[in-house]
Amino acid sequence: MSGSASRSMFLCGKTIDRFRHKAAVRGGAFAGYDLVMTALVVRPADHSDLPHLLDLYVHLNPDDARCSPEDAVAVLDRLLRYKGSVVLVGTIGDALVTTCTLVVIPNLTRGAKPYALIENVVTHADHRGVGYGRTILNLAVERAWEAGCYKVMLMTGSKKASTLAFYEAAGFEQSKTGFQVRRAAKRPE
Repeated sequence: MSGSASRSMFLCGKTIDRFRHKAAVRGGAFAGYDLVMTALVVRPADHSDLPHLLDLYVHLNPDDARCSPEDAVAVLDRLLRYKGSVVLVGTIGDALVTTCTLVVIPNLTRGAKPYALIENVVTHADHRGVGYGRTILNLAVERAWEAGCYKVMLMTGSKKASTLAFYEAAGFEQSKTGFQVRRAAKRPE
């Protein structure tokens, strides 16, 4: 692939044998089935993805209130007005299995170079541990560099060693101290 096609779609078939093994061992959704589609396709989300995207977010925050379909359309449209910002989705066949949101933020420092924030990183529980999350994060970072960002930030509320190791393996380092003020109650670990 070349040009804009490489920015809108990415195929990842290297991890499928590990996925087959994990699915069989865990009794996951694909246990006992031969996978027909073996490649992860990563692309920007569109309106038709929203119902499946909202279903996937349950694997991020099971107790969160679900966004209405009308609000989801409005929020996606608003997000896409920020140049360089995108909700990336990764699919296997028709199944949406991983996602993350990249927001590119204009900036008056660093020679007016923007910076990026990655949020809402989640992979469906039946598809974890095979590299899909890392793939979508790497592509989000690549898009941030293409948008001229001087840094990409990601925060997690998790203190789980496995979550922190996942982000470190994807190239992120714990190098700053984050602070936040929340309107809603903090989610349980």
